[in-house]
Amino acid sequence: MMAGEQLGRLLLIKLGDGATPEVFTNLCGLKDRSFDLSANSVDTTKPSCTNPGGPVQKTSRPGIVSRTFSGSGTFVSSAAMKAFMVHVNDATVFNAQVVVPGLGTYEGSFFAANFTLDGSMEDDLQFSGSFEAADALTFTAEV
Repeated sequence: MMAGEQLGRLLLIKLGDGATPEVFTNLCGLKDRSFDLSANSVDTTKPSCTNPGGPVQKTSRPGIVSRTFSGSGTFVSSAAMKAFMVHVNDATVFNAQVVVPGLGTYEGSFFAANFTLDGSMEDDLQFSGSFEAADALTFTAEV
């Protein structure tokens, strides 16, 4: 690996335990993962008042931002996973950290927008999930 490159497996979502101080534990079993940082585009285009027949330049500004972590992997039964599944079952908000290697950590409240368990007769139980920010996140840059 070249200098500055990061391993994809180090993109982590860490689940908070709700204690004070809060302890964050990796969502175990993740094989594939992604963290989407996006914003809606708000159209601010308007024709020129002094040359209304001339070309119109499309302009925009950022609108609503969205932060979504998704991942899939092997379901690993543990105390942390059982505590997390209460939030999935009850559709409640939980605190989490998303660690982006080489960039920093996003922290705040999330909820499971979807969570799927699946498996075949002879393979390990698998899961996939998507977790959306429930409030504004804080960002701490990696030093």
